[in-house]
Formats: sequence, structure tokens, C-alpha cells
Amino acid sequence: MTIRVLIADDQMMVREGFSVLLNAMPDIEVVGEAVNGREAVDRVRELSPDVVLMDIRMPELNGIEATREIVAANSTAKVLVLTTFDLDEYVYQALRAGASGFLLKDASARQLADGVKVVASGEALLAPSVTKRLITEFSKLSEVPRALHSTHQAYGDLTERETEVLVLIAQGLSNAEIAEQLVVAESTIKTHVSRILVKLGLRDRTQAAVFAYEARLVTPG
Repeated sequence: MTIRVLIADDQMMVREGFSVLLNAMPDIEVVGEAVNGREAVDRVRELSPDVVLMDIRMPELNGIEATREIVAANSTAKVLVLTTFDLDEYVYQALRAGASGFLLKDASARQLADGVKVVASGEALLAPSVTKRLITEFSKLSEVPRALHSTHQAYGDLTERETEVLVLIAQGLSNAEIAEQLVVAESTIKTHVSRILVKLGLRDRTQAAVFAYEARLVTPG
């Protein structure tokens, strides 16, 4: 199955470079480009891509707001944020807005392709060690404490096993790794993950990890 990708970046060289790299992959196709966040939202509606490579700093509508609009529209597209700095506060904001992960712009062709595939599958966090570092760094943002009451209330609906799985997701483990650690079938873990996302009203594992950190279910480290 071919993964359809939209590239949103205001720099032509970035768009063209990523297009060449991704189109060289047999199972990835770049179906469109956008030069700003507003165009990205419109192009997602028109083209229904599987993955959006989203720059954060763009004119008219930045990548965070564009991500929020794409998620609010119940699009099935997964957003992979592009950044030049792995400890960028805006990356964390994008994850909270619904992005499924992020990638540094100096990533190799293989890292770029692997990142697109990981986000498209929803199987695992992209660069979990860096994502956890971001969450650790910015979980003290002023708006986070205001969300704690609702998050504590929400995760109370999870079963003990579901809470255990949520913590392991936040630690960056894949379904197979969680299954091995809990000594259960991988299909059982997939069921738990699906139920967790439904109960918490989350899109994917990345949002689940952010939720777990903000609810203090996981100690950053």
C-alpha cells in the first residue's frame, strides 16, 4: 500500500528536496505541496493524504494552528512536524495540537522515509527519546496544570491493565515490546491501545504519551 504524503513548507528547496527523496521510495508518493499553513489545511481536504510533513514556522497560518484545524476536521491524515531544533517549544505545542510526531529537517533519506512510515502506521512514537525529552522540558508550561483535573478524571475510566499499557506507551515501547513485557499476545495489546484511545478521546499513541506525562502517570526521565 502506497503512503500518500503532502509536504507543507514555505521554503521551496525543502519541499523539492523532500519530494525527490520520498518519491524515490517504492511505497511512498508525494501527492501535493503547500507553501503555508492555510494552503496545507485546504490541500488536506482536497487530497486526503495519509501523512502531512508540516513545517512549524510558516506565513498566514503556522504549523501548530494548521495541525489543530486538520485534527478538528476529523481528517485521517497524520501530521509529522518538521523542525530545525529538537528542543523547540513549538514542537511540543504541535504534539498537543494533534501532531503524531516530529522530524528534524536534517534527517537522512532513510530517517525521513522511516518517519513517514512510522507515523502512517501509528504503531510507535517517532524518535521516542527526543519526544520524551520535549515533554519533560515543556510539561511545566502554564496551561498544563489547568488540564490536570480533567486528565486525572479521564484516566480514572481506564482499567488497571489499560493504565499499565498507557504508561508503557509513554515510555516509547511498541506493541510487540509491551506484549513481551506483560507476557500477553500482541493482539491483546492492540485491543488495549484501541480502547485507551477511545476512552481518552485521543488520535494516536503520541497523544496518549503526551496525556500520560501531563497526567503525571509517567515521571519524565
